[in-house]
Amino acid sequence: MELVVVSVLGADRVGIVAAVAGALAKHNANIVDIAQTVVRDIFSMVMIVDISKADVDIGALRAELEEVGKRLGVMVAVHHIDVFRYMQRI
Repeated sequence: MELVVVSVLGADRVGIVAAVAGALAKHNANIVDIAQTVVRDIFSMVMIVDISKADVDIGALRAELEEVGKRLGVMVAVHHIDVFRYMQRI
């Protein structure tokens, strides 16, 4: 597996999960795990995604998901899981 972390943050609205999941499915990227919550109208989601069978690389996927985020008015970040773990260490 080649895992990436997809993080989404912004004002809650209908269709965020559907749009992000749809963009991933379009490129054969598999959602392995997902957690999402809404706190006082702020939407937060983290997905662990396997891109080993995807038809695009992480850079192209990142660019497309960032565009999805812009259309929805939310911030989307995509990081390889190793980079994410390094950034989160104490």
